[in-house]
Amino acid sequence: MCGIAGLVDFREREGDLTDILDRMCGSLHRRGPDDQGTWVRGGVGLGLRRLSVIDLAGGRQPMVSREADGRDVALVYSGEIFNYVELRTELVGLGHRFETSSDTEVVLRAYLQWGPACAERFVGMFAFAVWDGRTEELVLIRDRFGIYPLYYAELDGGVVFGSELKALLEHPRVAPEVDLDGFRAVITFVKRPENGIFKGVHEMLPGTIRRIGRGGSQQITYWTLPAREHTDDLDTTVATVRELLEESVRSQLISDVPVGVFLSGGLDSSAIAALSARVMREKGEGPLRTFSVDYAGHADDFTPDEVRTTPDYPFVARMAQHLGADHTRVVVGTDELMDPATRSEVLIARDHPTSLGDLDTSLLLLCRQFRRSCTVSLTGDAADELFGGYAWSHDQHYYTAGTLPWLEFARRMVGRNQLRNTALLREDLVKELDSDTFERDLYADMVAGVPTLAGESDTDRGARVMTHLNMTGYLRIILDRKDRVGMAAALEGRVPFCDHRLVEYVYNVPWAMKTFDGREKSLLRAAVRDLLPASVLFRQKAGYPPTTDPRYNDLLRERVSALLADTSAPVRELLDLDVARAYVKDPDGPTASVVNRFSMEMALYLNDWFDRYGVRLAF
Repeated sequence: MCGIAGLVDFREREGDLTDILDRMCGSLHRRGPDDQGTWVRGGVGLGLRRLSVIDLAGGRQPMVSREADGRDVALVYSGEIFNYVELRTELVGLGHRFETSSDTEVVLRAYLQWGPACAERFVGMFAFAVWDGRTEELVLIRDRFGIYPLYYAELDGGVVFGSELKALLEHPRVAPEVDLDGFRAVITFVKRPENGIFKGVHEMLPGTIRRIGRGGSQQITYWTLPAREHTDDLDTTVATVRELLEESVRSQLISDVPVGVFLSGGLDSSAIAALSARVMREKGEGPLRTFSVDYAGHADDFTPDEVRTTPDYPFVARMAQHLGADHTRVVVGTDELMDPATRSEVLIARDHPTSLGDLDTSLLLLCRQFRRSCTVSLTGDAADELFGGYAWSHDQHYYTAGTLPWLEFARRMVGRNQLRNTALLREDLVKELDSDTFERDLYADMVAGVPTLAGESDTDRGARVMTHLNMTGYLRIILDRKDRVGMAAALEGRVPFCDHRLVEYVYNVPWAMKTFDGREKSLLRAAVRDLLPASVLFRQKAGYPPTTDPRYNDLLRERVSALLADTSAPVRELLDLDVARAYVKDPDGPTASVVNRFSMEMALYLNDWFDRYGVRLAF
């Protein structure tokens, strides 16, 4: 895992690019604490902050190939190519000579052999940039699921790019301005796929290539979820899922630094942990290191809700014992969750506010503890999206609601779980955002992009649409959160369920097979049934837990009260001060029906964002 950054000035007006590039790379030091490298030639600069994982001595970047005509092809690469050994063998057979054992050099040589189409051959997670001096163009490539982030802004006569938004903001011609679409994306969890939050900034779409030259830019899509007929019977399907998942886990355990697994006690993370432990035993390694997060007093205070019927830790403990794992339980308290420095680190990691508050802060504290003994983590992310784990995948209402299912689900919840990020904003601003219309339009666009399969039943078509929405919409939110917060602790995250070969297979399995035992994730459960204790195997899905300590809400309310008293607070002009004051004074009063933890978190983080990033609203 690394952070990449760079810029191209085709008119060479910026002068020496070294200072700009150094600042861009410096902003990414959390992603790459081990090394920094830059390469500048005329109007082109590439830079990287490195987290060393493979070939610690030989994988330094930028990596440059001087071609026969004297022109350079230079690479900065962030990611892991899990089939790099096989590709290296193929490239050697084609005449390439290697100077290192790193996967970085395999990416460079693959580009030299196959051009941008090399991305189609990679099994892995990656975001990289190539300056091709032969064609005088910058080529940006992102992995199929967007596991690794990549942003860019096309300037007058040039381009700037980076792994995180903060890197682009170090460029003198990229300003922290936010238009209505960018503000809507921050506030409402509804975001156009290419929206980079700041005006003029774009996020590279997963599975795409962007070629930028003197004459303009071109986007190429090299991968989308394919619609194929599934002809295997149930037994064959279960066996194939197991085989593909085993291969994915085996390849993703390859590392020259310690690897651990996030363990929540649910089916997904437990399956990854069990398969990882088996591979390590075969290699004579171990024990497997596992990590979980909990809140002080959480089990004693636990109350079931729509997404959590049981607390995690009893299942975590059972699974860790079953595997003989070296387990670390990270228990955090309210004072740690509300620590201003830790909350500030979350904002810097994210580059924009969210309303998740304690969910993000506790994850950062977990990742920091994880990083003390491991550099690489494996997670169970993407299983719910792929195998049908969410409640909205099993309720017909969400198939016909005409809107994004995860937001519709949140709106129908009660109490602390409901997303109400706009509750403290001025009414006229909420109307201008018009997020309901925007969300319906985005939903329609996403559904229109779902591939069709001739002869597919209405049930399977509906399930295909739902899975496609989950994999291309909700999963990106999950992956983005895990990447940003994890990399704030310099912890690399790997996602075995995002092996595209597994995804392509499971995506096309009929819904009846995915739910053959009448429950969520039937297919995955069957594929790993011999690996898990029954209590974990049949546990009902539970979402990432929030703290239930009432003092947390009290402290949030105190900070909102202090914000309201500060006449210089930049966010005040956006707030409905009467509603905010009424809620602070009487949290159980009439405003409690619209204001809750999420809206308080959003107001506080917006204020910090405006202050720290110097954000200007451009609408």
